[in-house]
Amino acid sequence: MTRVAAIDCGTNSIRLLVADVDLAAGSLTDVVRTMEVVRLGQGVDRTGRIAPEAMARTLEATRRYATTCADLGVERTRFVATSATRDAENRQEFVDGVRAALGVEPEVIGGEEEARLSFRGATGVLAGRHPGPFLVVDLGGGSTELVLGTTSPVATASMDVGCVRLTERHLHDDPPTREQITAASADVTAALDVAGAIVPFGRTATLVGLAGSVTTVTAHALDLDRYEPERIDGSVLPVDRVLDSCRALVTMRRSRREALPFMHPGRVDVIGAGALVWSDVVSRVRAEVAIAGGRLKTVVTSEHDILDGIAWSAAEHD
Repeated sequence: MTRVAAIDCGTNSIRLLVADVDLAAGSLTDVVRTMEVVRLGQGVDRTGRIAPEAMARTLEATRRYATTCADLGVERTRFVATSATRDAENRQEFVDGVRAALGVEPEVIGGEEEARLSFRGATGVLAGRHPGPFLVVDLGGGSTELVLGTTSPVATASMDVGCVRLTERHLHDDPPTREQITAASADVTAALDVAGAIVPFGRTATLVGLAGSVTTVTAHALDLDRYEPERIDGSVLPVDRVLDSCRALVTMRRSRREALPFMHPGRVDVIGAGALVWSDVVSRVRAEVAIAGGRLKTVVTSEHDILDGIAWSAAEHD
């Protein structure tokens, strides 16, 4: 048994998982799983740089996580940074700050590695419960990763569309105008056209959605009166119900989103864009599966994602 810490630093949030991993038994047991919205990617799409206030917020959260890891006796730590950091020209300043705060070398990973870790985190739980091939979609703040495989990835693609990036680029009004929604959707469609040339969407037997935008859409579709990870994790929903919830969240005023009992405050302003991306992905995959002669009836949501994949990899590292 090895006690590990996995930290996933994305465009919108930074998350920590402290877990006990038994590689021989193939088990991962949560000790602590927590998340803070720090919006590291604030303005990165426009300026190409991490804003000073965003960097300060994220490094302060990292210092808190370092204290938690020390208190819990963590043996191995892996810190992974994704879209916002790899897009920023001042990423070395952030990397240096994380190293000083945490005492480990942070890794700025590419989209392919991000997709691989997400696939492992999700399918480690879902394998055996649903048929493969799985198309695992990790919908983040700055990018969206797609990976197809059954026991391991066979095709991966990373799209530079995410809930923060598209909100800042297009969805400026409250609620967004039809023209803004159309422009944002055009970006997603163009990205899916490129990704679809790499990942054969039509081979999908089980579509799996990960991360906060997808879990929030799922909470809406389930009509939850609070955020309940145990009900969201592993839920299987009809495609049309997912698409209905996406449409509702895209066109909803922020004041109404804020009043939803399951909505995290840090997600209120970006969930519309996240729902739009998820709607376009689900619709495209359903259409491609139909062209291939199949039928995609449902969508699976997983609370197990890249964070779990990072934890497994930390335990395996010598």
